[in-house]
Amino acid sequence: MSKPSLEIQLKTLPESPGVYQYFDADDTIIYVGKAKNLKKRVSSYFTKTHDNGKTRVLVKKIAHIKHIVVKTETDALLLENNLIKKHKPRYNVLLKDDKSYPWICIKNERFPRVFSTRRVYKGGGEYFGPYTSRKTVNTLLDLIRGLYSLRTCNYHLSEEKIDANKYKVCLEYHLGNCKGPCEGLETEQEYNTNIKAIREILKGNFKDSLQQFKAQMKQLAVDLQFEEAQKIKEKIEVLENYQAKSTVVNPNISNVDVFSIISDESYGYINFLQLSYGAIIRSHTLEIKKKLDETDLQLLELAITEIRQRFHSKSKEVYVPFKVNLGSDIKVTVPKLGDKKHILDLSIRNAKYFRMERFKQDKIVDPDRHVNRIMAQMKADLRLSEEPRHIECFDNSNIQGTHPVAACVVFKNGKPSKKDYRHFNIKTVEGPDDFASMEEVVYRRYKRLRDENQPLPQLIIIDGGKGQLSSALKSLDALGLRGKIAIIGIAKRLEELFYPDDPIPLYLDKKSETLKIIQHLRNEAHRFGIEHHRNRRSKTALNTELETIDGIGQKTVLELLKHFKSAKRVANAKLDELEAVIGVSRAKKIYNYFHKESL
Repeated sequence: MSKPSLEIQLKTLPESPGVYQYFDADDTIIYVGKAKNLKKRVSSYFTKTHDNGKTRVLVKKIAHIKHIVVKTETDALLLENNLIKKHKPRYNVLLKDDKSYPWICIKNERFPRVFSTRRVYKGGGEYFGPYTSRKTVNTLLDLIRGLYSLRTCNYHLSEEKIDANKYKVCLEYHLGNCKGPCEGLETEQEYNTNIKAIREILKGNFKDSLQQFKAQMKQLAVDLQFEEAQKIKEKIEVLENYQAKSTVVNPNISNVDVFSIISDESYGYINFLQLSYGAIIRSHTLEIKKKLDETDLQLLELAITEIRQRFHSKSKEVYVPFKVNLGSDIKVTVPKLGDKKHILDLSIRNAKYFRMERFKQDKIVDPDRHVNRIMAQMKADLRLSEEPRHIECFDNSNIQGTHPVAACVVFKNGKPSKKDYRHFNIKTVEGPDDFASMEEVVYRRYKRLRDENQPLPQLIIIDGGKGQLSSALKSLDALGLRGKIAIIGIAKRLEELFYPDDPIPLYLDKKSETLKIIQHLRNEAHRFGIEHHRNRRSKTALNTELETIDGIGQKTVLELLKHFKSAKRVANAKLDELEAVIGVSRAKKIYNYFHKESL
């Protein structure tokens, strides 16, 4: 499919956090930016007058836009950094250098040091982050050092050197910030217990440590050291709010390709995320038109091969939502939880957004094409002789047999036509008889349409199983319409579709657009019927209440309803308003009845 125009792309961008990439006519990335709301941010480039000459030139060169949707603004910030460093777009000035966001490292050594760094070295230790705020890093390190005694020196504290008295304690020991492992004054086991607790804090599991901080804060308050207590409180707030992990940057996941698929009856949408050294450096979504009834497995295997060749991927491992066969040279992982599952979920999210945008773009470019496709699909799925451009759905509604009503909702070209909705009060049926009620309303509906020479629907849907369908068929037989209008019933339990004279129901794919439209029809009919039923019950209850007032007869009730239009307005009317309609004596009786509490 050809790329949509810039104007259409701008109309269909999601209002989500993410990163946008501008490409020129040669398909080269010329700018990367982040946004809290992609639609607002990207649209602003084309709707505002820019004072900056560089920005005006950039906008003129934009040929098309790509974007990656992420969960949070923080992830967008980190992803922007990754992509700028990888692609070095011409119009990006900031973040082009080697500067990156800070991490906290627990060094891989005896008596590990804990410190911040902007460089990640494989095997150098455990890295936590990255953090978009230097303040967060400093607060975390201050909290850790305030709670645990750690060394800050860079001595090589091997057992042999400590035993040989190679080192002497420094000022940090005398200040109480270090317990002197360099002189053997603290055992490796004691030190590693602290490191274990620190590791949990950095992972976000800091319940025990928080309790200690809170106890410390309360004690300072008891000791009237309010300034110190406030400092501890501020640190606790930062610690509780900081984001320990990011999906888009994770040093535990390196040199991996991630693939996911979303599909419908006509197309498959395969998203590809490429990770290098723990960071996402590329996102691409491929749209494949189905020729036959290809499965998601077949489409995904085809797409993985094509995408890896296009982008020259050499990754030896791929993450996918289900097992695929890619040969013996590539490791296939189906993540179930943790960091790997999070990155797969991000890929699925981008595939879904891409599909939604394609649908929106199709509707803008060619509204009839979208409708025609759905109508053709419904005709094939439901085995109809013509496209169901006009569909009507019926539903009965009653509670314990009271006030039985029915609803008829109308869809034209797959969309609700609310001006054509109709309510029916059941007239010929006594008690709760859904079958007889369905027979009555279907007969009344199509007798009227026939008598008034109004167009008949191509499809009737009955909310119910075989019983209700048979009742509706009796009415079509009586009107001589059987065979002229297609009719099916839908049972709620398993979404089975029943056809006349066919004992075996039809089951549609749960993702099918046809089933979704039928469910929408059924739900609309149910909602519309229940709404009418409640109104009737409420109106009847109020009318009955007026008749129970001592000294007020049916003639007076009718007179009041004729003037005030509803029983509720009668109840809220002022005394002089009532007197003007029915006289002083009866007006007082009604007014006093509805205003007992104020008397």
